Order: sequence, then C-alpha cells, then structure tokens
Amino acid sequence: MFFLIPAIGVYTLVLGVLSLGSSVFGGYGDFGHRCARAWSWLILATTGVDVDVHGRELVTPGEVYVFTSNHQSIYDIPIIFWSLPFQLRIIAKASLGRFPVLGWHLARTGHVLVDRSRPGTEAFRRITTIMARGRSLIVFPEGTRSIDGRLRRFKKAIFVLAIEAGLPVVPVSVTGSRHVMRRGWLMTCPGQVKLTLHRPIATTGLSRDDAADLAERVQRIVETAVDCDGPDGGEAPE
Repeated sequence: MFFLIPAIGVYTLVLGVLSLGSSVFGGYGDFGHRCARAWSWLILATTGVDVDVHGRELVTPGEVYVFTSNHQSIYDIPIIFWSLPFQLRIIAKASLGRFPVLGWHLARTGHVLVDRSRPGTEAFRRITTIMARGRSLIVFPEGTRSIDGRLRRFKKAIFVLAIEAGLPVVPVSVTGSRHVMRRGWLMTCPGQVKLTLHRPIATTGLSRDDAADLAERVQRIVETAVDCDGPDGGEAPE
C-alpha cells in the first residue's frame, strides 16, 4: 500500500499531464495512446501482473477492428492496452469522466464517454469518426464488470455500429484479471492473466437485423476461453 499507491499516483499524474498536453496540438489522441500504453505497462509491472497473449497472429497490425472483450476487472484496460499493438479508443461509461486525470485524458484524447441512460446520436457520430480515422475500438459489450467471471448478455448496439461501418469484429477473452483486483477492492494481487484473441469475424453482407445474432455469436466465442473458476485454463483460439 505504502509503495504501490504513491508509485501509481506519480506515473499516472506524469503520463496523464503529458497526454493532456499533447491533446492541445491535435493528433487525434495518438500520442495520448502511447502514454496510455506506457502507463499500462507500468501498472502491470509495478503490481506483478504477467499477461500471456494467445492468437495475436490472427490479427493484422494496421487494420481497423472492433475488439469486443469480456470484463472481469478494472485491470482489463491496462491488460488490453499493453497487449494489443493497435491505436485503440475505448467506449466507456460517462461516470469515468469525473475521475481526475483519467476522465480528462479519456475526454481529450479521442475516447468516447457514453451516458448509458441516453447514449444519443452524438456518441454514435464520434464513434464512426474514430473508426473512419483508422483507429480501432475496444468495447465491453456486457456493460459492466462480472463478479464471478461468468459472462453477462452482450448488448447489440456496438455490433450494429460495426455492421454499418463494415468493420471486422475480434472477440477477446480475458481470464484471471478478476483475481488480480476484485470488484470493489482497492487491493491488488500479483498474478498471471491470459488474453486470447479469436479469429476476426467479417461483417460485410450483414444488416442491422443481424446484430443480435452477431452479439450472441461473439459472446459464445469469448466464453470458450474464459475460465470462471481460476486464472488458468481455456481453449485454443477459434
């Protein structure tokens, strides 16, 4: 506690200020993303979290994807940002915008904060703009973190967007992060986390009416490599 909290606070503040400062000069948040990756690596290294990545060869660097992941812990964000070599933008709940540094960083560097009770067309417009600029999205279709590791029903809204944009969807399975930092806890535990990238699913030829089926398909794939009982296990990427 006496070491981790001050250390995390220092590099969160430093990298946050650098990221915010870069937003003044534009760049669509690209430098901010590099700061976020550095922050993610420091978070994982400081707290003793090792990430074992599977299926990275299934995606092509430079392509634009909609990465759809299960959500076990707040640690999922640094785990994914550090593990995926893509310019990523997240769709997050609006309440994160109230956090000092983190909220400012998200709002100023191209991420999208959405009020779940009234998402509105402005959020969809911003998301479409992000993808048109060649940045990939990372979304958590469950909408909230799981307590026991079991997946909640994937919401279909983001899949409608992926279909309309004609972008491939990449299912992502994260296992073990809930044991690193449980929901509602401030304490972290060193551990091994497994991140599995599954084969991209093309959305060309699909319509809005197919969004619910696509959401169910992606959820089933993600679930194949999610272990609800422990940090290990899972199946090979589909």
